[in-house]
Amino acid sequence: MSGTGTTAGDDPLQTAVWRLRSRGCWTDAAALLAPHSTSPALTLQRATLLVERCLFTGKGWADAEDALRAAEAVAGDDDERGAAACERGQLAYASTVLSVRDRADEARAALGRAAALLAPAAPGRPLLDFRRGLIAEHLADSPQAARAAYRRAHAGAIAHGDTLLLSFTWRHLAALALRDGELAEARHGFTESLRIREDLGYLIGTAPALAALADTEPEPEAGRLRAEATRLFRLLGGVPTWLAEQLAPPAPAA
Repeated sequence: MSGTGTTAGDDPLQTAVWRLRSRGCWTDAAALLAPHSTSPALTLQRATLLVERCLFTGKGWADAEDALRAAEAVAGDDDERGAAACERGQLAYASTVLSVRDRADEARAALGRAAALLAPAAPGRPLLDFRRGLIAEHLADSPQAARAAYRRAHAGAIAHGDTLLLSFTWRHLAALALRDGELAEARHGFTESLRIREDLGYLIGTAPALAALADTEPEPEAGRLRAEATRLFRLLGGVPTWLAEQLAPPAPAA
């Protein structure tokens, strides 16, 4: 992800933002971008951070809405408007999947607007494909449509050098493979996702990656992976919140 703080030689602002974001300090990262309110790219990036905070913590909805409105207001071309619509779709998806408020129709409509605005080769297109896959998988229960969308996103992430997105596409393609009983394929995808996140230092995404890989491994390796995921989860203050249920110890036998 050249230019976003994850590679040597990136802009110091982006490096600082990435270090905070990767540790779950979204509010602090967003504060670094707040003075750049006339920049469509940085205003959108600020909104992206606050939307991600909602998905990982279930909090901060009003701040994310305000940041999105600001990004929509300064967007100057179709790609910028499409990228803002993509973030609005993600916020509505997060609200729905976390059972805060059902905004599934809004999520679909926003991603539809993004699809109409973003050029086929736009850098934001792979992320849009990935998010359409999320809706297909988790809101429409359509794994075939989700798999097709994730594969488009995966190919686009490779083409655009979006390494972080690649960690997400590997993870979600692996989850679908596991659902189909393809254990070796699932293990490979989860392993790749974990490797990328560790390489990037994406700490808030590492615990979920460890827990997912544990589901494909026998004991004692599965237990070791879950223990490491639990350690990281606690270190980061219980983020992402939705991982708590997955890491909970099994109930004792009756």
